[in-house]
Amino acid sequence: MSKVLYMDISEKLLQYRYHITIAIVVSLSFSLLLYAAPSFLTILAYFWPLFASTTVFLVAIIAFGGVSKFSNEDHGEKAGEGLLDYVAARSEPTQEPQNF
Repeated sequence: MSKVLYMDISEKLLQYRYHITIAIVVSLSFSLLLYAAPSFLTILAYFWPLFASTTVFLVAIIAFGGVSKFSNEDHGEKAGEGLLDYVAARSEPTQEPQNF
C-alpha cells in the first residue's frame, strides 16, 4: 500500500518538477534580495529631503489652488472655451497675404 502511494506521489512530483524548481528559485532569489537590501529607515534617511520638498510643494499647490485667476467659476465658461475662441480668432487671416 505504501509503495503504491509513494509511486503516485513521485509521479505527481515529476509532473510538476519545473513548477517546483521555479518556485524554489524565485523564493531563494527573493530571500537573498531581502537579505541584501537596505532597511526601510536607511532608504527614508537618504530620500527625506525629496519627500519633504515634495510635501511642501503639494501643500503650496493645494493652498494656492483656490486663488487661481484662471478659475472656471469666475469666467462662467466651460474649461478652455475662452482659449479656443482666442486661438480660432487669431488663426483666421485678417488681411490678404503680401507678395514680395
